[in-house]
Amino acid sequence: MSAAVAVFLIALPLSLGIALATGAPLQAGLVAAAVGGIVAGRLGGCPLQVSGPAAGLTVVTADLIHRYGWRTTCGITVLAGLAQLGLGCLRVARGALAVSPAVVHGMLAGIGITIAVAQLHIVLGGSPDSSVLANVRALPAQLAHLHPAAVITSALTLALLLAWPRLPGRAGRSLRKVPAALVAVAGATSVAALTGLTLPRVDLPSWSSHALAGLPEGPALGIAAAVLTTTLVCSVQSLLGAVAVDKLVAARPGPQPHAGRSDLDRELLGQGAANIVSGALGGLPVAGVAVRSTANVRSGAVSRNSTMLHGVLVVVAALLMVPVLEGIPLASLAALVMAVGIQMVSLHHIRTVTRHREVPVYVVTTLGVVLLNVLEGVLLGVTAAVAVALHRLARTRITHHEREGVHHLHVRGQLTFLAVPRLSRALHLVPQGAHAVVQLDGSFMDHAAYESLQDWRSSHTARGGTAELSGRRDGIRTAGPAAAAECRCRPWTPWRNHQSCFAGAPTAPAGQEAAHELARGISTFQRNTAPLVRKELARLAREGQRPSQLFLTCADSRLVTSMITSSGPGDLFVVRNVGNLVPPPGEEHGDDSVAAAIEYAVDVLGVRSITVCGHSGCGAIQALLATEGAGGGTPLRRWLRHGQPSLDRMAGERHARPRLAGRECADAAEQLCLTHVVQQLDHLRAHAPVARALAEGLLELHGMYFHVGEAQAYLLTEAEGESLFQDVAEGVAAEGVVADVTRGRSHGAPAEGAKGLAAGVTAGEEARSPA
Repeated sequence: MSAAVAVFLIALPLSLGIALATGAPLQAGLVAAAVGGIVAGRLGGCPLQVSGPAAGLTVVTADLIHRYGWRTTCGITVLAGLAQLGLGCLRVARGALAVSPAVVHGMLAGIGITIAVAQLHIVLGGSPDSSVLANVRALPAQLAHLHPAAVITSALTLALLLAWPRLPGRAGRSLRKVPAALVAVAGATSVAALTGLTLPRVDLPSWSSHALAGLPEGPALGIAAAVLTTTLVCSVQSLLGAVAVDKLVAARPGPQPHAGRSDLDRELLGQGAANIVSGALGGLPVAGVAVRSTANVRSGAVSRNSTMLHGVLVVVAALLMVPVLEGIPLASLAALVMAVGIQMVSLHHIRTVTRHREVPVYVVTTLGVVLLNVLEGVLLGVTAAVAVALHRLARTRITHHEREGVHHLHVRGQLTFLAVPRLSRALHLVPQGAHAVVQLDGSFMDHAAYESLQDWRSSHTARGGTAELSGRRDGIRTAGPAAAAECRCRPWTPWRNHQSCFAGAPTAPAGQEAAHELARGISTFQRNTAPLVRKELARLAREGQRPSQLFLTCADSRLVTSMITSSGPGDLFVVRNVGNLVPPPGEEHGDDSVAAAIEYAVDVLGVRSITVCGHSGCGAIQALLATEGAGGGTPLRRWLRHGQPSLDRMAGERHARPRLAGRECADAAEQLCLTHVVQQLDHLRAHAPVARALAEGLLELHGMYFHVGEAQAYLLTEAEGESLFQDVAEGVAAEGVVADVTRGRSHGAPAEGAKGLAAGVTAGEEARSPA
């Protein structure tokens, strides 16, 4: 209800003002507002978008009325609605979003300029012409013959319109809930009435004499162009408005009953039905309106009921509030619409097209709409957008320079077959045996350019040279022989690339950089890795997960479980927490999350092995040493109390402490890490599902320690009462380690889990297995 009232209070003066700006009967604006609210609100695919007479349609409608008259314009509106129904049935709505935003912004700016220049004449007390150029030429004469009452009323309207949203203080926040448009028109009307200003005012004739639609009369080609123009502007504005409303709803705090994407094809059908009804009843063309839709969302609307109720309120006002509406000065409505027109030339849009280097498209579209008409302006804008795209595709800058013996080639722009001759010439400037770095600064490379680069690289490296290709497109990254110290984590090349390939890109503000890195990483996965794993993931999605191992490790970001075990989707059921802790069972320990994962893995998934993996430099272990396991205080300190048994175990007999094969522990922290792993295995055995599976010979437990700085993994063996972490390095057979692990087991479980784990760790260290 509150949203409907807020939208109604905005729609009422704007609908009259837009009707005034088009030269249509003022009642036509009320008809369009009511039909847009009720029909489009009920049938449209964007529940919270409010439709009605839109400022973006003002120029189109004014031109149609001037050429063909009002009744024919209504008939054209009906035909445009039928065309929208056809487009909606063909389900082409999303195709409208392919129009360049620069064209859309330019179209709105051109319409805004046209509206503002025309309404300026009414603000000054005159009457506008049909074309922008004629209105501009007539301005000096109009300024010489000002109508003081109209100027005062218009100035007051504009002052209230600008000042009302900026009222300060707590009282201002309360007052600002009343729409500025209503305050401006009501204030100017009250002042004009109290001071007795003589002004042209709203004239609403009897509804019995209201003109309805007639059959279109005029040249067939002209009528067809008019229908096409009306359909284009109504559809594009409504569809873009629906997308914008989705974004507003998604950004609104709290639960969203209708969050998600709108059904754009249904929205097109709803707009078509509304235009048919509005045109047949003698109303203006209908489209989604940004100002009213924004007010609807921000007022807390949760369903299409607010949109429909606003239409009902417009009907009530049109029938019962005629004496009040007829007191509104036309100059006040003209000032309101002029302000709307000026706002359509958005500085935000101009900054956006400037940032994306699409200013020529924006300017061409704007001038085309201002000097010609909307349809021709949009066609000119689309042509300019295509020309700009072709220019960018064909324009490639290739530079070459040598620095400290390294030859750098920088390719700026899209790399297509058109640039292959220049690319080939630049590549042959690199001497044989030299090191070359080719920086690709573009978003597209076609097959011809790719083959040219690869052929050169193969030839260059065959003759003793080295070549490194880098750029923003990870899929084209290749490299020549690398230094021994260079990372060769082959299974994680896509991951490594997304960290480095944007090194030369502009950095985002600090608050956005993390989100940008995540988005870039996801984009890289979708582009490079997803095609390789999609078939396997589809199989897993059909068959469900059947992991053979539960891998319990620390949440430390340096510990990449899939990398160090060379495992892939479906292999490991991973549980991570701070300090790879396994709290003993029982409610007194106050945490069931790990116990739930253990129960699910053992009883439901039927894993054959569980591995507890600790690591060097663990922050939780260092905190345990520093605080001696003290609990209480923060959630972190309460969680770390589960590590106290590890501290107690390390404080026991020294000969019982686990040790590393081949060397002494570096410090107390490393000793505690090893002891901690052994202690967590004891905690595991206390859990009922684990104890049961161990007794039945269906499960085996493993301990593992990973030294981050050395990239070295150690597996726990327990032989002759000694706990020894044995390294799994290149040259050590995985089967040998399995034999040691199996020999020291307390329970006779099958050795497949240990064998797979050790083999995976070995493969991870050799970095020869695919991801």
